[in-house]
Amino acid sequence: MTDERVARICAIASVLLWSTVATGFKLGLRVLAPIELLTLGAAVSFVFFTLAIALTGRVAALLELAPREWLRLGALGLVNPFLYYQVLFEAYRRLPAQIAQPLNYTWAIALALLAVPVLGQRLEWRALGGIVVSYAGVVVLVSGGAHVSANALDPLGIVLALASTMIWAGYWLATVRVSGDSLVSMWVGFAVASPAIALVCALTHGLPALTRETLAFGSWVGLVEMGVTFLLWQTALKRSAHAGRTAQYIFLSPFISLVLIDRVLGESVRWTSVAGLALIVAGLLLTGRPRVAQSTAA
Repeated sequence: MTDERVARICAIASVLLWSTVATGFKLGLRVLAPIELLTLGAAVSFVFFTLAIALTGRVAALLELAPREWLRLGALGLVNPFLYYQVLFEAYRRLPAQIAQPLNYTWAIALALLAVPVLGQRLEWRALGGIVVSYAGVVVLVSGGAHVSANALDPLGIVLALASTMIWAGYWLATVRVSGDSLVSMWVGFAVASPAIALVCALTHGLPALTRETLAFGSWVGLVEMGVTFLLWQTALKRSAHAGRTAQYIFLSPFISLVLIDRVLGESVRWTSVAGLALIVAGLLLTGRPRVAQSTAA
């Protein structure tokens, strides 16, 4: 099998898996508090990354990390998954999935904006136009979202969803200065974050009960959102001779996700949700990503 074909298969598999996470989040949050779902998800993901480190022979690379790198990667773990997913899950708890998911997708726009002060990059006219188009999509999405249910949209939920994009963008910009194996970096981040998340959970809600249902949702989050799909996507971008072209597959994910939200969650997806998402994606395509951050994210 050629590298390009492997890359295509991994990219499509990643898109299909990531398309399920908005539905998975909402279903999981019906039976678990956000911090409980995150506790289980982070624990499952940590176990997965530990196995991946062992099976791929990266233990030596892990042990060779300098103390400064351990501190840096551990600090990044307190941003993602510790802070990012707490904010994101709370936004999902408060908002319909067809609103929360597209709002979270504007993280690439937040990345372009933060790259100006952090990386000293300039916004070109094309990027400015893309930002305007994407946030016009946010306006359409939010204005139509009030009719998704009988209740008005939760303002705090909207703020949290948009805040999650800034946290995620800040995390990726911080990784610009981190070199080395991405799998090793993820393991260290989860090694620090998972106990911290469990401690917060124990002190607030109490640790979640371990049932088939809660373990299923925790595994869904830990493997599909954070674990297996991450490695599939990394493989797709590394094996492809045209990583930029392969990365375009990701724009299919939010639209497939809306279908699942409609069919599985039973949310009647409104035309404003589709139109708002289309504008957001159009703006992302127009804006592109900051050059340095793009190579890091890939």
